[in-house]
Amino acid sequence: MKNRMTFAESASNLKKTKVLATCAMLAALSVIFARLIIPMPNAFTRFSIEAIPIVIAGMLFGPVAGGAVGFVADLVGCLFSGYGYNPLFCVPPILYGVLPGVLSWIIAKKISLPRIALIYLPPMLFGSVLYQSCALAYVYNSKGTFASSLAYFLTTRSIQFAVTLVIDAVLTWLLLRTGFLARIGLRPNPKKEAPSNGNDPA
Repeated sequence: MKNRMTFAESASNLKKTKVLATCAMLAALSVIFARLIIPMPNAFTRFSIEAIPIVIAGMLFGPVAGGAVGFVADLVGCLFSGYGYNPLFCVPPILYGVLPGVLSWIIAKKISLPRIALIYLPPMLFGSVLYQSCALAYVYNSKGTFASSLAYFLTTRSIQFAVTLVIDAVLTWLLLRTGFLARIGLRPNPKKEAPSNGNDPA
């Protein structure tokens, strides 16, 4: 995994047949995982692991490829769900691909659970919690006023994604540390990577 991958390099990656096929597979997995939902507390809150394939796409192939996987997964998922597609809600899944692609240098030398959680935190905070709460409050306005609806969505989604952050980070850490991605040819085997020095922070 490269320390840093520019947007141009990531866009160029999508021209490679293997990368394009892998991104398509990850987008399909995200759509499937979106249907693996723990019982929903209310009509607007759910727990799922759909972000994991998108984040992995960003970490492996860069921000452009990750953003493309997020966009396609969201679009296809909406079309299959029967709820229709609203472009207002497409920003968070795109951020789940773009920001981990930008931040992948964090785990380039050392893979740890705190580092992976740090990669998930920006798209969850700015996309799923802040942006999506504003979008839901604007579209549905379920509490009568925008301010009341926004406060409601911010509260419920903060709790929801605090739980989701832990689940996603742990599962991603297991995928990276066990060598599963290496066995299917997506990244070098972590056991063969050069060990980090003792001054490398957790």
